[in-house]
Order: sequence, then C-alpha cells, then structure tokens
Amino acid sequence: MLGTKLPSPQAPKSPRFAIIVAGGTGTRMGADRPKQFLELQGEPVLLHTLRRFAAPALSVQRLVLVLPADQLEVWQELHARYAPELRHEVVTGGATRWASVRQGLLHLGAQTEGLVAVHDGVRPLTPLSVIENTYAAAEQHGAAIAAVPPKDSVRGLSATGSYALDRSRLRLVQTPQCFELGLLRRAYQMPELPTFTDDASVVEDLHPIQLVQGDYGNIKITTPDDLLLAEALLRRG
Repeated sequence: MLGTKLPSPQAPKSPRFAIIVAGGTGTRMGADRPKQFLELQGEPVLLHTLRRFAAPALSVQRLVLVLPADQLEVWQELHARYAPELRHEVVTGGATRWASVRQGLLHLGAQTEGLVAVHDGVRPLTPLSVIENTYAAAEQHGAAIAAVPPKDSVRGLSATGSYALDRSRLRLVQTPQCFELGLLRRAYQMPELPTFTDDASVVEDLHPIQLVQGDYGNIKITTPDDLLLAEALLRRG
C-alpha cells in the first residue's frame, strides 16, 4: 500500500495520540452514504485512514475516532465486518469540526503530556513518512502541520478585479496537524470563531506553526473524481 512503511522508524520521545475527525455527509459525492463510508479498494475510506495511524512504526498510543451520533451504529457494523482487530476509541462529535476536535480532546481525559495529531477521516493515503515527520516537528517546535506548495498560478480577488500572488510564498494546508497536547488543550479553551478553518488557525495566536513537507497524494476525498484518483494511487502503490 502507498506509504505504509517508514525507512528507519525511531522510538518517539513523547507519548503520541491521534484524533481522526470524520463528519462528512456525502452530499458533494452524490452518494447514498457519508463519504468516509464509501468503498476504496473494497473497504471503507475511513478504515484506510485509521490503519495509517494504527501502524506500529508510528507508536500511537491512543487512536480516537470522532463521528456524528447518527453514524456510530453504521461504523460499528463496518468495523466488525472489515477490521474487528483494529483498536480505536469512538467519540460522538459536535455540530462543527471545531466542536468535534474538542470532544476528541476531552475524551483523552487527564492526559497532559504528549503529542496529538488531528487528521481528516477522508485523507486515507497519507504516507507514514509525512505523519512521522509531522509528529517529529511538533516534538521539536510544539506545533507542526503538513503542507505542499501550489502547483498552479494563484490570484487574489479585489474590488476591481484580481491580482497575481507569489505562489512561492503560499502553501496548501493538509493534515495531519500535530501539537503538544497541552498547547492544543489551551487553544481549544477559547470560544469558537468563524476564522477557525483548521486546528492551526485555532493555535496560531498562542504559538508559531511549523510547516512540514506534505505529499500531493495526500488527497482529501470530497468528490467522485477524488475517489477515482485515490483508487489509481493505491493501485500504483
């Protein structure tokens, strides 16, 4: 499978945790089920994602999945059918992504030390090297996120038209986004704001965000074309 091995895994210095957030409905997919439950090479997209973080080389101690209340029973059935051996904890999410991540943090309980990665449930192809490097950067800097340079020219909008942007100074943000657990807890004690588009935007007023090289294959599945691309990438290996 794509990116399932690390070249030289090392024992992490800090305990590692992961919160996988999956709250999609499948509307843009035109599907009859949430996009995280659609099949990718014969298994649910979400299962591919969880397996990445459950890889022994990453040494993630607790893997927390956050789902809407009305999807818990479906996931329980899928988990039992496809991968009953996959150990993880399931939490009911909130009305927004922010609220869902907060629920995941609350589920970690009294744990105060360590690193926590937050990841989109519909990013099933993230190379283990990207996950490892993001954890390692968070260990060193406190906050780190995966990102890639844009391939296309980019323009900004103005009242009179548009203007060119220097794409060398821009990055497309991905997940995982990794943080010191205490830092992320402090950030999520603040009220939710419309400007919170991801976890880095919640944290950045408290702490600088380190960028880690992501991967163009680390796609977020939101449309039918994304699912076709994911199938092709997995076949290529």
